[in-house]
Amino acid sequence: MQIEELHWFTVLCETENVGRAAAELGLSQPGLSRALARLEAEIGAPLFDRKGRVLTLNRYGEAYLAHARRVLGEAEAGRRAVAELASPESGTVAMAFLHTVGTWLVPRLLLSFRAEYPGVRFQLIQGGSATNLAALERGEVDLAITSPRPAGPKLAWRSLRRERLYLAVPVGHRFAQRRRVRLTEAAAETFVANKPGTGLRESSEELWREAGITPAIAFEGDDVATLRGMVAVGLGVAVLPRARTYDGGVDHGGDPWLRYVPLAGTGGSRELGLVWRADRWASPAVAAFRESVLATAPELP
Repeated sequence: MQIEELHWFTVLCETENVGRAAAELGLSQPGLSRALARLEAEIGAPLFDRKGRVLTLNRYGEAYLAHARRVLGEAEAGRRAVAELASPESGTVAMAFLHTVGTWLVPRLLLSFRAEYPGVRFQLIQGGSATNLAALERGEVDLAITSPRPAGPKLAWRSLRRERLYLAVPVGHRFAQRRRVRLTEAAAETFVANKPGTGLRESSEELWREAGITPAIAFEGDDVATLRGMVAVGLGVAVLPRARTYDGGVDHGGDPWLRYVPLAGTGGSRELGLVWRADRWASPAVAAFRESVLATAPELP
C-alpha cells in the first residue's frame, strides 16, 4: 500500500461517501472504489459496511484507522523535519573541527553567520583530523575544519588561513627570550605532542622530518590545552599554535606561563581549511554556512 492510499482511506472515513470523498480528493469515483477494494484485499477484511452509497466504518476499519492515522502523522512529521533541516532559515549544520580552533576560529565563523541566519542550529563535534574526516565520510557531519589538506577524490577543500606554529617553552627555558629558533637547535629537547592521527601531530612530524630530527616524546595528549599545561610545568617543549580566544570581536592571544618562540625557516605554519564531500547534496542551510565561511576567510587575522 502507499501513503496516498492511507490518506484516501481516512478521507473516506470522514465523509462516509465515495462520491464526496472522490470530489474532495480530485479523483474519479470508480478509481477511488478500486483503490478501496485493493486496500481491503491487502488487509484481508472489509473496512466498511455498505448501505447504498453510504459507507459505515466497521470494527475492522476502526482498528485500521487508528494505525493509518499514526502512519500519516509520522510521515507528516518526517516531512516537516526534513523541510526544517533543509531550510536555509531554520535548518541544521553539522560540523567537526580541530580542538585548537574551538576557542577562536569557530566562534568567529559562527558569529558572522548567525547574524544573518539566527534560526539555524548547529551540531558541533571536536576531534583530531582523522576523527573529523571519518565523521565526514560516514555522513555524520556536513563540513569539517581540519589541517593538513586531506587527500581523496571525493573531498572538496578550500583554504581558510595559514596558522603560525611556534616552539612552546616554559617561561624559564633557555629559548624563552629568543626571537626565533630552529628546530635543529631543539633536537636534544624532550617534546610533548598530540597523539598520532591528529592534524597538529602530522604538522609537527612534517617539521621534524624537514629539520632531520627524531625528538624524544615524553607525553602524548588528546588536546592542546593539556599539552600547554605539560609545557608550563617543564615536562617538555612542543610545536603549537599560539593560544587564542575570540571574545566579542576581539582576538586575544598568549599564555602568561608559556613563551611562544617563532620557528625559523619557511615551514613554521600549517594550513587550516574547510572540507566537505563533493559527491553529497548540501542542504540550503549547509550551503549558506559554507559560503559564509569562505567569504569570512579573507577577513581572518
